[in-house]
Amino acid sequence: MGCMTVHSNPSDRQPARVELGYVVGAHALKGELRVRWLGDGPENLLSADSIWLAESLSDSGAPVYEVRAVGAGRSGEVRLKLDGVDDRTAAEELRGRMVLVDASQLAPLAEGEFYWHELIGFRVETLEGVEVGEVTEIWDTGAHDLLVVRSESGAQSLIPTAREIMKDVEADARRIVIDALPGLIEGGE
Repeated sequence: MGCMTVHSNPSDRQPARVELGYVVGAHALKGELRVRWLGDGPENLLSADSIWLAESLSDSGAPVYEVRAVGAGRSGEVRLKLDGVDDRTAAEELRGRMVLVDASQLAPLAEGEFYWHELIGFRVETLEGVEVGEVTEIWDTGAHDLLVVRSESGAQSLIPTAREIMKDVEADARRIVIDALPGLIEGGE
């Protein structure tokens, strides 16, 4: 399973953009960016041909940059050299930006595996068959990621992706089955 945050709106006509990391600063003097990667590893970030650098999740006008070079960085980081970012000052101005890629750029996974962003729109129900709601977002928390699930009434529940809770993912049925521990579901018992 790939573990990263996705920010897309099914009604948008733009491709789904997946957040792979964020800019933490500049490296050296020639415009290289230090990027803290999110998720299970930096592989997709290291293989990206182009990226968006967004100021916020709703930044539909985020500029696209062609990736000229990539490399290993400090622990949990990679270095990126982008077209148009040619000195340290330009790189520092990008600090804090989200690094997004088109979901179609992600490496294919083995049969039965999925990226977290593919779960957007899946319905969530308990082992007993009680409908909880639909996955609207996924938050990367550094520990277990959280499925943000909104019920038909508008109640929001945060469901950890821990194996003890998230019991089954049925991709064909677009359904996730959870073990609803007491207090887990908003408005639940």
